[in-house]
Amino acid sequence: MLVIRPIVAADYPALMQIAHDSGVGFTSLPTNEQLLRSRIAHSEESFAANATQPGTEGYLMVMEDTETGKVVGTSGIESAVGLDNAFYHYHLGKVVHSSQELKLHNTIDTLTLCNDYTGAAELCTLFLSQDARGGNNGRVLSRCRFLMLAEFGERFGDKVIAEMRGVSDESGNSPFWEWLEAHFFSMDFPTADYLSGIGNKVFIAELMPRYPIYTNLLSQEAQDVIGRVHEKTRPALRLLEREGFRYRGYVDIFDAGPTVECEREQINAVRGCVRVTVKISDVEEGSPFVACNTDFEHFRATEVHINLCENQEFAFITQEHANALNVTDGDKIRVVAL
Repeated sequence: MLVIRPIVAADYPALMQIAHDSGVGFTSLPTNEQLLRSRIAHSEESFAANATQPGTEGYLMVMEDTETGKVVGTSGIESAVGLDNAFYHYHLGKVVHSSQELKLHNTIDTLTLCNDYTGAAELCTLFLSQDARGGNNGRVLSRCRFLMLAEFGERFGDKVIAEMRGVSDESGNSPFWEWLEAHFFSMDFPTADYLSGIGNKVFIAELMPRYPIYTNLLSQEAQDVIGRVHEKTRPALRLLEREGFRYRGYVDIFDAGPTVECEREQINAVRGCVRVTVKISDVEEGSPFVACNTDFEHFRATEVHINLCENQEFAFITQEHANALNVTDGDKIRVVAL
């Protein structure tokens, strides 16, 4: 059985392997031992904290095969971004140049550096190993975070965002960054992405253009990838779009990948999930759901095939699923249909 739980220090080797496998552009997992161990420690502290409002907490989880003990994926949420380090985006806007006398009217797209998402919760670090990509595993790994947002909403910002990886080739070359590099920087995309991932973002404020960039001045290759996602990221984007997330013109400052957003209470899974009481029994398998317990520090989530009673007050689950969720008869769980 695949169970999602908070990451612990012993998961470091698996996390480093995932960081290697995810490749360039997966900024939240740099291949740096000190930073990965620090991220694990920060997550452990965050899960243990008795937070009652959004702060600097970051929650990183792993999907574990309970039969083999192998970690096959990661999933995370940041409580509120930009509270300790500036959180940058480009916002795609427009300026109009017009002259009534000459009867000319030109509308030009611009990119403006901003910190508009400060305080928003962020979905991040979603990765599933190749050999585990099947069935509902990807959806479970993604949707368990919405159960967390629903059950423990006081810990997270009212707006929820997700940065989608932008277009880059297998060598890590980004058409958008190549233009920025040529005009403002002297480092390649993998280096800039790595520095940002390890928290060294001072160079962004120091070297990024301080005024809006007219997109028609960019190379055609750079213009073509603004707001586009990496091929491997399309499934994750589709999952979020089905939950109600939308692109509002904000893009990553390195690869111009889109950032999507949704108000926490308007996310479909948050609106559609229910809190029910556990009834353990040898029931026939019912419909597929994602379920989580209500113990934040010892959070558990998994896919269950259960039957809900007619008024959705009780969920009939097997002892095996109860063990996976660390619950007993009469405990509460939160579920959402798959």
